[in-house]
Amino acid sequence: MRVLVTGSEGYVGAALVPMLEAAGHQVTRMDSLLFAGCEVRPLPGRSRVVRQDFRSISESALVGFDSVVHLAALSNDPLSNLDPELTHQVNHREAALFARKARSAGVPRFVFSSTCSVYGRQGDEMIDEGAAPNPVTAYGVSKLRAEGDIAALATPDFAPVSLRFGTAYGWSDMVRFDLVVNNLVASARLDGQLRLNSDGRAWRPMVHVGDMCAGFLAALEAPGGTVSGEVFNIGRTQDNWMIIDLAREISRLMGGCDIQMPEDSVTDTRSYRVDCSKAETGLPGFAPTWSVERGIAQVVAKVGDMEEARLRALFHGRIAHLLALREAGRLTSDLRLVPA
Repeated sequence: MRVLVTGSEGYVGAALVPMLEAAGHQVTRMDSLLFAGCEVRPLPGRSRVVRQDFRSISESALVGFDSVVHLAALSNDPLSNLDPELTHQVNHREAALFARKARSAGVPRFVFSSTCSVYGRQGDEMIDEGAAPNPVTAYGVSKLRAEGDIAALATPDFAPVSLRFGTAYGWSDMVRFDLVVNNLVASARLDGQLRLNSDGRAWRPMVHVGDMCAGFLAALEAPGGTVSGEVFNIGRTQDNWMIIDLAREISRLMGGCDIQMPEDSVTDTRSYRVDCSKAETGLPGFAPTWSVERGIAQVVAKVGDMEEARLRALFHGRIAHLLALREAGRLTSDLRLVPA
């Protein structure tokens, strides 16, 4: 299968591309390289990457692909809050336009990377894909709207499918430290403390980056008629955790680090427990294997092996990187990279 992966050089893409290639697929990597230099180590094959913002791709450039995996986005709530209107433009309107181009170009399968952030504020009850979404951030709203517009494009010859991922964690060569588990582990390594931004009582469905990749592979290889227009929660149902319990598990694995909360800490309004059983039955071959305990242990080991100076440089995250590019005049107001 000829597969185009947008955002191929990002956190998920760096782990997904090798998995797709190992499964025998012919992968074309496309990325704006906005975060070049943020990798733990150089990604192999960088010279083969099509350096392009997905917003600029032409319909003709999509002809001949059997599938598209659309990862490229303004990912997560803090980054999206920098410019909510731009978030809606990139994650919703441009994503839907990109899917329309793919359909017009004759691409049979379009796999959209969505998020469980669409559930927003739900409380303690377990919910599945039939629950009413209640997004409370620009990121969640933008992804929900994109899901709807992309699903509406379904035809007998075009099968769009959306994967709603839980809170990502785990190791890739483009590891991100603005994700709760990865962030807390790095914080503990650098400062000896686990610093929470809330009282830790919010629920999150956790998903390891390796299981995210397994979800994409299953969605690509599933019969089109079984997934067209569908939405799947991706993760393990048993891996819904309160943030405070994640911190306690990390502390245990790191020798009893102190857990610090703000004095005026409040409960995060984003709280949801997600049932992922639909994917395990509706996506043939999908079988998530990473427990949170095992995944945290992986991150602890990998972070422990990093040089402190490199870890500290990467710890400050994607927003700091973007602000530095903007200060250097290398970033337009709509987050397009100006060549050096």
